[in-house]
Amino acid sequence: MADQTTIPAAPPVSTRAAHEYWSANLRLIGLCMAIWALVSFGFGIVLRPLLAGIPVGGTDLGFWFAQQGSILVFVALIFFYAWRMNRLDHEFGVDEDRG
Repeated sequence: MADQTTIPAAPPVSTRAAHEYWSANLRLIGLCMAIWALVSFGFGIVLRPLLAGIPVGGTDLGFWFAQQGSILVFVALIFFYAWRMNRLDHEFGVDEDRG
């Protein structure tokens, strides 16, 4: 019979701590969504006429945000969210690296 290694159970999380963790997670999601909306919709569509005079890579800044900038910001937000959630998980003791 193979040796079975047991993984220790996670410590119980209080209802208040779970609520604070979820609230912090929702605030982080809201912040990331607001930044993404500002960059993709705001800079790429609404504010495009104001950004038209600023040259970037042979085109204007508004067009750049609509075509590439919003995608790059979205990818950066994914990495930021993952980094911040790892810190938040560690802060509330629910991280995967406990041992």
